[in-house]
Amino acid sequence: MKNSIKYLLALGMIASFWGVKAQEVKHVILVSIDGFRPDFYTQAKWPTPNIKMLANQGVMAKEVRTLFPSVTYPSHTTLVTGVFPEKHGIYYNTTIDDKGQPDGWVYDYNQIKAKTIWEAAKERKLTTASVSWPITINNPFIDYNLPEIWSFDNPADRRTATAKYANPKGLFEEATSQSTGKLDIDEYNLSSLRMDQNLGRMTTYIMETYKPNLLTLHLPNTDGAQHRTGREGIEVERAIANADQVVGQIYDAVVRAGLLENTAIIITGDHGFVTTHTSISANLWLKENGLADKAFFFSTGGSAFLHLKDNNPKTLKEVRQVLDGLPLSERNMFRIIEESQLRTMQSDPRVKLALSAHQGFSFDNETQGELLKNKTGGKHGYYPDFYNIYTGFIGYGAGFKKGIRIDRLQLEDIAPLIAKLLDLELVEPSGMVYPGLLKEK
Repeated sequence: MKNSIKYLLALGMIASFWGVKAQEVKHVILVSIDGFRPDFYTQAKWPTPNIKMLANQGVMAKEVRTLFPSVTYPSHTTLVTGVFPEKHGIYYNTTIDDKGQPDGWVYDYNQIKAKTIWEAAKERKLTTASVSWPITINNPFIDYNLPEIWSFDNPADRRTATAKYANPKGLFEEATSQSTGKLDIDEYNLSSLRMDQNLGRMTTYIMETYKPNLLTLHLPNTDGAQHRTGREGIEVERAIANADQVVGQIYDAVVRAGLLENTAIIITGDHGFVTTHTSISANLWLKENGLADKAFFFSTGGSAFLHLKDNNPKTLKEVRQVLDGLPLSERNMFRIIEESQLRTMQSDPRVKLALSAHQGFSFDNETQGELLKNKTGGKHGYYPDFYNIYTGFIGYGAGFKKGIRIDRLQLEDIAPLIAKLLDLELVEPSGMVYPGLLKEK
């Protein structure tokens, strides 16, 4: 009898052991909704039942401080490295030509200087996947990769370029044939909400078929809607509802694949949005004061970064005098971001002065015409110290506690959080894992 009891107790201990092991985090899905705002899940008016379900049953932050500039490609690089632009090397969405104009989007993974979560995952021999994530061309650490890229000859055509740079070769054709069917050109670009839907379908196919341990997904349509109309309006409602459907697709795919108990789902973004009415051509101030040959302002929408062509401290002083001497009506449209603030935010190390527009205003790169132009819609890129420019965060599933509400996270905190969930090793991330968010192992 005693032996039988011991045997039953041993079986109970084994069952308990395997029950605990079943809750381990084996899969992390990171979904970035471009232009994602915390009010999309904290306010009842937004049509986001799937996102709100994950927020209410998991961990959510009331706001997430982003970067400076608060734009897509630097922010997405911080999401996967845990460090600021000064360390990861992606300062803007594009490079800059000699005239101070955008000179092609940053797209090659080799331009990233910091270690990423994909690399850390491969060090642990985990399987990785990514769909439409910025700067993933030639990424050797993603096993199943459909990168964000478009034809340089015809930017509307993302199909041909994605197929060309997909890894392994043929993955784009495989994923579309199995999940979306043949795609017309406008079903896979920013002109249609089908872009997010099709990205979601391909993501669920990859998740169910290959079951990667780490999967990253970027959904761009919500950003485009807010650029067109600003923070409010039916277009924004439709776009975020569309992204919410994709989140629901992913959740259902995880359930179908039998992976729910071991999967953590993170929903976040890169920046918020500001509704604007007026665009400022800051380079005209330099031109009118004879400084256009010495310096230029490079616009990121909500901000403008001063680049010195001659790298002369005297030029910086002259630009500062111009700004200080502007009429009060013009000076009140923006604020100066000092070098100390730039270094705190670890922004472009070449820059010692920047401008951040006040809400309602934005910047452009024009060097001719009127100083002020009527430009309605939405912008981001502002210095990140106010709510409208913040993004959001939701953590749900394996590893996360339930029903946790926190006031704030920082964008650089998300990569260390993923590293903690999957037991990865990053190199001195700037962010941290806040106590109380995750279950104790």
